[in-house]
Amino acid sequence: MYYYAASRTPLTDLVNDCLVQAHNSDFDVFNALDIMDNKEFLEKLKFGVGDGNIQYYIHNWKCPLIPAEKVALVLQ
Repeated sequence: MYYYAASRTPLTDLVNDCLVQAHNSDFDVFNALDIMDNKEFLEKLKFGVGDGNIQYYIHNWKCPLIPAEKVALVLQ
């Protein structure tokens, strides 16, 4: 959740609707930082506290067949 504006709808209701829509669209993760007015809904909607690292999962990623010698993993 990067940008939002709420003037008539309470922020907690707006984010709850976003969570429902994300679930219905088969999303696995919904990130929100504890900045601006986000603290207003983070606890109420049971967001878990993260470690500051975002994991990128690429399972079920559709791509062409890649030979094993062309595949590598970079660790930082």
